[in-house]
Amino acid sequence: MASPSMALAKSNPTTRLIAGRLALDFANTASSSHDLSWEDFVTFLTDARVVTPERATRLRTLLASEPLAVDAVLTRILHLRGSLLSIFSSIVQKRGFTKSLIEPINQILRITEGHDELVQQGESWRLNYMAREQGLEWLLAAIARSAAELLVEGPDVPLRRCANSKCRLFFYDDSRTRRRRWCSMATCGNRHKVAAFLGRKAKRTNTVQTASRH
Repeated sequence: MASPSMALAKSNPTTRLIAGRLALDFANTASSSHDLSWEDFVTFLTDARVVTPERATRLRTLLASEPLAVDAVLTRILHLRGSLLSIFSSIVQKRGFTKSLIEPINQILRITEGHDELVQQGESWRLNYMAREQGLEWLLAAIARSAAELLVEGPDVPLRRCANSKCRLFFYDDSRTRRRRWCSMATCGNRHKVAAFLGRKAKRTNTVQTASRH
């Protein structure tokens, strides 16, 4: 049987950090491929600023130097992502989910220790969770913590899924009216506007052509 690192090496999802919460962005990586390679995961962590580019370079070398450790954590990565997908889908659909889906989150929270730390972002500050770096499971600590924070918000957490049936990415709706429909106005929102405009234009054209025949 192929190892997880070999089986997962074919995927190459593009990181799209549009969800507003780390755990949601992590779940959204499944939209590009069911699988997730070590390279993909490290790239995601780098783009999400969980690890620095320098640390990412060292992590990538582990695929060759510690393949068994990478295989083990990749299995845990996919298990966590699968649980998050089921949990978030249930929340969006306003239905319950089994307690067993929470266990992968709790497993990571149990074995990882860390602290909150203020990190400067431009002229403002944000609170980041800094995990104690033991083994490789610490790489999932911030994701598990993000998921836990979403869940403790309760059933009314403003978790949405993009209205574009061909997209369906998760996002956290922090808009003023709580009526946001699209994962991003720059992509799906704009496509919807263009499609609506073309539809109205085609309707006007058909109306004019019909009238000219009479």
